[in-house]
Amino acid sequence: MNTSQPKNPLHGITLEMILNELVAGYGWEELGRQIDIRCFNHEPSVSSCLKFLRRTPWARERVESLYLYMLRRNKAGRP
Repeated sequence: MNTSQPKNPLHGITLEMILNELVAGYGWEELGRQIDIRCFNHEPSVSSCLKFLRRTPWARERVESLYLYMLRRNKAGRP
């Protein structure tokens, strides 16, 4: 079975890596505005957010979507 996913931009990237890049790019405050979930807005930490995102599919989808948007924006040369 071939497990290679060359067209999938999320392949090989962990949720923790995604979250750390979003925090570095946006900061917790803006991240909380972009995706209004409690773990981003009230005493945020990577650890608590990872626990929430791993058991909440809709929130994880939003985080992954924002990450992909950030990648496209950065590739286009926008700040």
